[in-house]
Amino acid sequence: MRAEMVQMGGLNTRVIDVLDGQASPSLVVVLCHGFGAGGADLVPLAEVFLRASERVAGATRFYFPEAPLDLSSMGMWGSRAWWMIDMDAINRALADSTFRDRTRNDRPEGMLEAREMVIKLVDEIREETGLPTSRIVLGGFSQGAMTTTDVAMQLDENPGALILWSGTLLNEAEWRERGEHHKGLKVLQSHGRQDLLLSYAWAEDLRDVLSEIGADVEFVPFDGPHTIPEEALIRTVALLESLLE
Repeated sequence: MRAEMVQMGGLNTRVIDVLDGQASPSLVVVLCHGFGAGGADLVPLAEVFLRASERVAGATRFYFPEAPLDLSSMGMWGSRAWWMIDMDAINRALADSTFRDRTRNDRPEGMLEAREMVIKLVDEIREETGLPTSRIVLGGFSQGAMTTTDVAMQLDENPGALILWSGTLLNEAEWRERGEHHKGLKVLQSHGRQDLLLSYAWAEDLRDVLSEIGADVEFVPFDGPHTIPEEALIRTVALLESLLE
């Protein structure tokens, strides 16, 4: 297995594949970690996917960008974020019945900067591999899922697919507007019914908005908390294999 750290889009990015020699991939997967995780948090999933499918292993390269913000000053050593979250403000606002109606249209401070960096990363991947956007799968967990949803909506064409593990709906008006250009986008979305960080109902909101703009959404609910269940990993492998048919 080849694993190296490179700078792409201004982000430290781990690149993993098992391709022979100088062989180019025919599919790329970009996965973004969540708020408060280390930059390598999702990297073990590459081995899971590569071991699960010979077809995936023989054709796919994985990229794991590290979020730009260092949370060490908050006492979270080695932790990163795509944008800052004011947890105290969120906890106070949760008592307000209008909180969700307001936040579903939020574009958090820092989201635009994160968007620009991941779009630049995608551009550099296209240049490096010679692949079109349609052969690049985007996805992530929690804040990483929100980041890649936002990026996907800004691209000029559909990525190969969008993988959303425990994400939520933000920036709704812009996502709806941009979604007009992304009908048919393949989406795999999973969410736990006992998620105490990002409500299951909010995940349903995201699913419904994506469906309404014409995305092809496979929704994988599960009984569990804020995590990635085995069923979502199994469905991810199946999705990647389908893109290689």
